[in-house]
Amino acid sequence: MAAFFLSLSLVPMLLALSIFVFRRRSHGPKNLPPGSFGWPIMGETLEFLFGKPEKFVFDRMKKYSPDIFKTKILGEETAVICGPSGHKFLFSNEQKYFTAFRPHSMQKMFRSYQTAAPVQIARDAEAQIIRSPGFLKPEALVRYLGKMDSITQEQMQIHWEGKDMVKAYPLAKTLTLSLACRFFLGTDDPGRIARLVSHFDDITLGMHSITLNIPGTIFYRANKAAAAIRKELRTIIQEKKAAMATGAPMQDILSHMIVVTDPSGKHMPEAEIADKIMGLLVAGYSTVATAMTFFMKYVGERPDIYEKIRAEQSEVSSSKKSGELLEWDDIQKMKYSWHVLYEVMRLTPPLQGTFRVALADFTYAGYTIPKGWKVYWTVSTTNKNPEFFPEPEKFDPSRYDDANVFPPFTFVPFGGGPRMCPGKEYARLAILTFVHNVVKRFKWEVVLPNEKIIGDMMPSPQKGLPIRLQPH
Repeated sequence: MAAFFLSLSLVPMLLALSIFVFRRRSHGPKNLPPGSFGWPIMGETLEFLFGKPEKFVFDRMKKYSPDIFKTKILGEETAVICGPSGHKFLFSNEQKYFTAFRPHSMQKMFRSYQTAAPVQIARDAEAQIIRSPGFLKPEALVRYLGKMDSITQEQMQIHWEGKDMVKAYPLAKTLTLSLACRFFLGTDDPGRIARLVSHFDDITLGMHSITLNIPGTIFYRANKAAAAIRKELRTIIQEKKAAMATGAPMQDILSHMIVVTDPSGKHMPEAEIADKIMGLLVAGYSTVATAMTFFMKYVGERPDIYEKIRAEQSEVSSSKKSGELLEWDDIQKMKYSWHVLYEVMRLTPPLQGTFRVALADFTYAGYTIPKGWKVYWTVSTTNKNPEFFPEPEKFDPSRYDDANVFPPFTFVPFGGGPRMCPGKEYARLAILTFVHNVVKRFKWEVVLPNEKIIGDMMPSPQKGLPIRLQPH
């Protein structure tokens, strides 16, 4: 009993000691930004993930500084650089002061990077792979646009037409994964794609999670999903190699990855190809599906905006012969529709933010960021700032009528600088092709206007956004 009470008395002392050590370590002689590292070990991770990242950032901008603050999230001492000046600084200093960083949860899921190369080097190599053959350049995407349109039409016929009510989010995910699998893998096996959807959902949730790998946790499910996708991708890679051996054309990114060699002439290991492809599929899946889904939500609640989009899309349809697929010139005519998508992405960014790692000590806004710290970048520090967007909670596509209406670096949905999203043009074509096909077939009504939006870094409607369809 005495030992029990002695142990109890030691708890406050140990807690006080840990906090003292934590504070001594965290508050060194450097001129660090204002802010708080939160609790020992966990830092402010729980507030960041479960209090919504956007609210987390706004609250601390008000409390500490509109330019920069420090925190500790996902196990890392982090500087959050805010506002248009912050955007400019980040975009202008890639590889000088910082480079890409994957949170530990992503590092563990995309595990071939751990043995193949340091995370930031592997991330740069991944981007180089998809940029070098020009797969995502407009001139290459032009050749894919017709197939994108035919896949979208097929999905509409199977899953949308003849239905009184559908859930927009699951159908958007099935469509975007079908497009991504065709574009990145060269496969359009519906059974295979259906098997992958739920796994990708688990990965998306687990990419920014606490790395607690025990049954029932988000990370545990994500890790299992990554293993299942990795296994499926290894099978696809072997099938692709066999097909290429018979002279099948190389018209997808997977084929390119199979034949590409490093400076020593070695081919990329299958495990590394699988992980890189998995990363590309995740990027081409969740963000595009989210933009499509919230387009359906916001436009379904605004009949006036719907009618303007329909008029624009009807003009595109009327210029085409029966059965003729979309072409590049048709996409260029969808200016108002793209302005609507801009407003969708401003109000509900498909991805809240990304991380960098400091390559050296640097100074910003009068404060020093030490080498090795992480830097968090997010669009949320400007997207809902009334200084740049009057009535920021109002859905108003007319904001974009004048291309010069916003100061530089206030609206950057695809990032900027060397690390601007390489899939920007792919996303634009996929989303506008969806808009064209859904608007010319249906008018719709949002069944649950106040449906809860869940998710931390990647938002999603809790019940899948049920909508009531009215065919034309």
